[in-house]
Amino acid sequence: MNMKKTVLFIASALMLAACSNQPQTSGFAKGEFKQWAQTPPMGWNSWDCYGPTVVESEVMSNADYMAANLKKYGWEYVVVDIRWFVENDKAGGYNQDDPRYVIDSFGRYNPAVNRFPSAANGNGFKTLADYVHKQGLKFGIHIMRGVPKVAVENKMPIKGTNITADQIFSTELQCPWLRDNYTIVASKPGAQEYYNSIFELYASWGVDFIKIDDLSRPYHKAEIELIRNAIDNCGRPIVLSLSPGKTPVEEAAHVKEHANMWRMVDDVWDVWRDIPHLIDVAQGWYEHIGNGTWPDCDMIPLGRISIRGERGEERNTRLTKDEQYTLMTLFTIFRSPLMFGGDLPSNDDFTLSLLTNTEVLKMHKQGNNVRQLFNQNGQVCITSTNAENGDVYVAMFNISDSVSQNISVQLSDLNIEFSAIATNMWTGEDLGEISDSFTKELKPHESILVSFKE
Repeated sequence: MNMKKTVLFIASALMLAACSNQPQTSGFAKGEFKQWAQTPPMGWNSWDCYGPTVVESEVMSNADYMAANLKKYGWEYVVVDIRWFVENDKAGGYNQDDPRYVIDSFGRYNPAVNRFPSAANGNGFKTLADYVHKQGLKFGIHIMRGVPKVAVENKMPIKGTNITADQIFSTELQCPWLRDNYTIVASKPGAQEYYNSIFELYASWGVDFIKIDDLSRPYHKAEIELIRNAIDNCGRPIVLSLSPGKTPVEEAAHVKEHANMWRMVDDVWDVWRDIPHLIDVAQGWYEHIGNGTWPDCDMIPLGRISIRGERGEERNTRLTKDEQYTLMTLFTIFRSPLMFGGDLPSNDDFTLSLLTNTEVLKMHKQGNNVRQLFNQNGQVCITSTNAENGDVYVAMFNISDSVSQNISVQLSDLNIEFSAIATNMWTGEDLGEISDSFTKELKPHESILVSFKE
């Protein structure tokens, strides 16, 4: 067996014992997964900070910070992003020349022990997930779609079958930017069983959330269905996040039946141009927000990022404070999942304030009938209504690059019949009683988020 570029994790008696203690596989009713994320998921993801190089101690320190400072506001997921199974990856890209993969005898990636010491002896992510769970949080991981190339090349068996990995793959539509895996041909015997086997493993580790890459562009409908089936039969609720965008709007009905969240665009970074692009793409998705399934604006590139990242040098976010408010206002009124990308222990008071505004987060959780009122001449207005108390929320944006603008909204367009008390939701400032219309002068890239109470 040629394992030149691979560390083959031989299944020990300890690992076999762990696998025998799988959760009871009872299966979930069709559509039950929509109950697992009734409000948009909120958490931290390692990608913007650490790219493919995050280590266990960094994950734990971010979990500690979340438990101490953010959990009470609804933040709960701690997600280890890409290539946790490679011993020798690098910042600023990927090591695609001589990656040392860690993989078990059934062709399933395992955490690199030199980066995640608690994964030794076949323990996988179980100990790290337990650490996160003990703090009242949830644990997530990232994978690429498909079957590992090394599993195919070495004809590794698929657990529970007499089929080997080389019998379920295709080189067609292989991910062009990371070539660890091959496409799984959904119609092949053993295809479903392979996905079943990896989700059985993740369930035994205690995984609560999984982000799966290279599924949405192009849209891999058959492989998404294999994944949904595997999750539903693994015996553990696991929130499914599809990445990256652009997820095609014409697949909205399908993606809502199989995923809890899905990316609308490629990676969002700390550059202004990504924000108006998000606003434009979001126009096709308003009617699909809610009911346990969420169009996803991507991670939040704020705070201290790119410590060993894929994009640029270590830095604090390059977005101005006005632009940071604009990004958070868009993400929250749109009800996107909120996955913070900065290193949480490095947060300053301003960054923390963006994540802990109780009124803004109430809107994010309870907003209903999210809709765009207008998007023209650099002026954008988005609104929603609190489903519990009837408050009306309005976000107004000046996305022009050079001109201050007076932006107005008619109360009649908000279904407010007479007048309402307006409040700036970020500052708590009382803006007084408003009748007929509300107008605010906004500088380039500035926004305002207002609640109206009749």
